[in-house]
Amino acid sequence: MAGTHINYRTSGVFIISATPFDDTQSIDYSSLDSLLEFYIEKEVTGITILGMMGEAHKLTPEETRQLVSHVLKRMEGRLPILVGVSNPDKDTLIELSAFCMDGGAAGIMVAPYSALDSDDKIYRYYADILSSLETGTPVCYQDFPLGTGAPVSVACLERLFSEFSNLVMLKHEDWPGLAKISELRSGHDQGLSPEMSILVGNGGLYLPQELARGANGAMTGFAYPEMLVKVVKTFSEGDRERAEDIFDAYLPLIRYEQQPNFGLAVRKEVLRRRGVIKSARVRDPGPQLSSIDHKELSHLMQRVEANIKGLS
Repeated sequence: MAGTHINYRTSGVFIISATPFDDTQSIDYSSLDSLLEFYIEKEVTGITILGMMGEAHKLTPEETRQLVSHVLKRMEGRLPILVGVSNPDKDTLIELSAFCMDGGAAGIMVAPYSALDSDDKIYRYYADILSSLETGTPVCYQDFPLGTGAPVSVACLERLFSEFSNLVMLKHEDWPGLAKISELRSGHDQGLSPEMSILVGNGGLYLPQELARGANGAMTGFAYPEMLVKVVKTFSEGDRERAEDIFDAYLPLIRYEQQPNFGLAVRKEVLRRRGVIKSARVRDPGPQLSSIDHKELSHLMQRVEANIKGLS
């Protein structure tokens, strides 16, 4: 069943889904089902699978297709599903994109790779991809230079969004990157670039400021998705101070999750403790929490729960 496609006005919270594994490192589809229902319960706008925090790079091609099929069939159009298909090999990317869209995906997400170390290379790569996709395939550009090693300028993004109507969304997680959001929105106001949906990542670490700069919402994977939903909704209703109060209540865990090459283990453990997934296993090679880490996490979760109760 085809769901609603992403477009240049998409807003809200597209949660980046974790990929649950059991203790043998096999995909745990029972936990995946529980996780999807948990996201629906928390009223997210959509779900993004096979992102970087979804450990997509650790899955075999067969596992990737099985997971995509499982999620799309499980959801049956209840929420739009965006699928990460990033791959340096164009043919593989195009083939997987067609598979996802035929199964009912709402769009695909493509990140550049490290060899694309200039605007010219990035432009040519995306121009080739965007021209080769099946008609009607909406695309999200994942701008995460810290992870991809491929920074892109505002001018290059404006050119791509102007020339290719199927490029409709920017997942913004440049770091620092607040000025980039301002430049893109200013460019649109001046008629230099078309309207685009901007959803922000980085675990939500700068969410209130990014919303103030013109972001449409969030696309990240914090283990308390209800925070993201409440902050975006409250901000959109015009109550910035209340939105920041909600954000601040969760800040100890937001910050703790943002430790490079470690945060995914934290996120999965929080989801396990919340009863959403059975195992916090990160597929090798990946971090595991030590006994000290577990004690720290317990303390931080207690503080967050107390902060939440203290919200007036």
